[in-house]
Amino acid sequence: MSHRRYAVVGAGHRSQMYIDAITGTYADRALLVAICEPNPVRAQFYVDRVVASGAAAPAVYGPDDLEAMIRAERVDRVIVVARDDLHAELIVRSLDAGADVVVEKPLTIDGPSAAAIEDAIERTGREVVITFNYRYSPRNTALRQLLQDGTIGEITSIDFSWVLDTKHGADYFRRWHREKEHSGGLLVHKASHHFDLVNWWIRSSPQRVFASGGLRFYGAENAAARGIQGRPARGTHDGADAFELDLREDERLAALYLEAERHDGYQRDRDVFSEGITIEDNLALIVDYASGATLSYSLNAHSPWEGYRVAVNGTLGRAELEVVERGAVLASGGLHAVLDPSAVDAGASGSLRPEGERLIVQKHWEAPSEVPIVNGEGGHGGGDALLLADVFEGPGEDPLGRPADWRDGVRSIAVGIAGNRSLETGMPVRIDELGIRFLESGAYVANRS
Repeated sequence: MSHRRYAVVGAGHRSQMYIDAITGTYADRALLVAICEPNPVRAQFYVDRVVASGAAAPAVYGPDDLEAMIRAERVDRVIVVARDDLHAELIVRSLDAGADVVVEKPLTIDGPSAAAIEDAIERTGREVVITFNYRYSPRNTALRQLLQDGTIGEITSIDFSWVLDTKHGADYFRRWHREKEHSGGLLVHKASHHFDLVNWWIRSSPQRVFASGGLRFYGAENAAARGIQGRPARGTHDGADAFELDLREDERLAALYLEAERHDGYQRDRDVFSEGITIEDNLALIVDYASGATLSYSLNAHSPWEGYRVAVNGTLGRAELEVVERGAVLASGGLHAVLDPSAVDAGASGSLRPEGERLIVQKHWEAPSEVPIVNGEGGHGGGDALLLADVFEGPGEDPLGRPADWRDGVRSIAVGIAGNRSLETGMPVRIDELGIRFLESGAYVANRS
């Protein structure tokens, strides 16, 4: 079997999943020939990791030499895991240079750059695959199967709430994600996952979005209003509290970011109560779909527990999925003192909210029943492994339509982009006003099913 030649663009935290897959499980068909990364410390971290796996060291290039890299290393496929606002440029340049692209969500952060990607795909005829790993999680596929089977009839509405806790949620307010110009805010960076799930679950396209929200917990103004003062500019110092991240406590974060600071000045551990945060931490949306269904969505980024609840109403009944990914975050011991519900005494704060998942379906005039969820090994209940198999082996026939391409990426970010515009104007925004030709048809077509 011939090896497909890969280059990874961006050498941050998320790159490891792809690099380890190429040098491990898929070493018989994939070859990492290059890393494109401006920071030499981060690039070398992954070069060393590749060599430690027994593979040959990949060449290292800077972003200005992307096209030269693709030509010189005969790259077949570029994996883009750079900062969100850089995705579109890197995708377009890679396509024009003759490589296909695999990109982490979100596809990009605004309408014009999404249109540029669409134009480049049309111009080159090349492929862009977007990796939505939540589609592959068994709990989410169980809900898709139930809805696809018509168990609750025609879908009329969806109520979806997602809560990020003070460990995970707070982290978006320390790093580059806190600047909307770089991330599109949580409506794009984080919630594109959630909007993709809804689009995929109900097999319809969003049409109109109305949003409300703001920065109500993190940031300097909110801290001052609550009497929080005199905080250090960053978390890496002696005596860090529960809202601070000390990079010295995590060997990998220290290697990727703390030791790399001298080259680009990027700080991974900024205070969540400092100036300069331009994204929201509380958000609510109403989304109308082409099918006639309505989505009610909310996101909170400072919850004491983490997980999500989704209820889907249909003409024959209702399905409810509840997921607790983390029952509590405790202040004692600093940021990393995450509660393990199985390890606490009865009556302790987190024991009332054990981690787990439950899918309930109840048809009209019937008692509720629980739908079994069978998890596999690895991240997201084994979903990450299934996603990587589709990326590196190629998707086969999938009755659930889990593999995603650029069209799914556009549909997912369209909700967040329209939501951001609605936040600015105070008015509902139609998806077909975003200037992306693909979206103007409003039709949902499964890419592979």
